[in-house]
Amino acid sequence: MRISAISYLNTAPLMWDFERGVAGQGFDISYTVPSQCAVELREGRADIGIIPSAAYATVRGLAILPGVAIAATRAVRSILLVSKKPIEQIRTVALDNSSLTSVALLRILFEKYWKTAPRFDSLPPELEGMLAEHDAALLIGDPALKVDRAQYMTWDLAEEWIRFTGRPFVFAFWAVTQAAAEWAPVDLAAIFQQSRDHGLEPRNLAAIAETWSVKLGMAKMDVIEYLTTNVHYYLNAASLEGLQLFYRYAHECNVIPSVPELHFAHAKPAMI
Repeated sequence: MRISAISYLNTAPLMWDFERGVAGQGFDISYTVPSQCAVELREGRADIGIIPSAAYATVRGLAILPGVAIAATRAVRSILLVSKKPIEQIRTVALDNSSLTSVALLRILFEKYWKTAPRFDSLPPELEGMLAEHDAALLIGDPALKVDRAQYMTWDLAEEWIRFTGRPFVFAFWAVTQAAAEWAPVDLAAIFQQSRDHGLEPRNLAAIAETWSVKLGMAKMDVIEYLTTNVHYYLNAASLEGLQLFYRYAHECNVIPSVPELHFAHAKPAMI
C-alpha cells in the first residue's frame, strides 16, 4: 500500500514502525508537504495519507483511520502567525503555501474571533521574504519552530482556537481511500496506532530527539517536550468534537464547500 507522509518533526513518532520496517510488508512510503498528501489520494497516487483536516472536506471516497491524529490541547508551537504589528493593525497576511488546515483556521480566527478581514496571499515559507511586503506571516511545521519569538509578535493558532472555543484542534489525521480500506487484508487502524505508540516510547523519543535536534537546531529536551506536551496524537472524543466544530466554522466562513460527514475505516478481524 502506498503511504503519502510528511517529513516534519511532528510526524516522526507516527512513522516510527514504518521507517524501521517493523510495520509489516507491503508499505511503500513517499514524503511530501501536507497539502500534497490529499492531492495524491485524490489522484490515485497514494492509498493512505496523513492529510490536513481541511482537505478531508474536499476529497471524496476517504475513510479516517480511527484513533490517531496530529492535534493540540494547548499551544502547539509549530503553527504561528508572526508579525511586528498587533492583530488590529494587520491588513495583509502571507500564507505558507504548504498548508491547508492552518490557513482555514487562520481565516476562521480573523473572521469570528479577531473580527478583522485582512488580505491573504500564498508564498513559500521564508519569513523574511513573507514579511517584506506583508504585515504578518503564517508559518507551519518546522519553519515555525525556528522562529525567534523575541523579534516578533506571535500568535499560536492552536492556543487561540482553544481560547476561543474551549475545544482541542485537529490539524491532520490518517485517511485511506475506501477502495483500499476494503481490500486491505490487515487491520490498518491497529498498525498505525501501534506505530504511534512505539514512536512515543521514551527510548524512541530520545532517538527522534537525537536526529531532529541537529536538523532544527533545537535542544534535545525541547524536541521531546514538543512531541509529548505540545502535540496531541489521539483522535479521541474531545478531538472529534473540535474537528466537527472546525468544519462547521470553516463552512460558515466559506473556506470549505460543505460540512463533511466523518467516515471511519472499520477494524479487520485478525487473520488465523
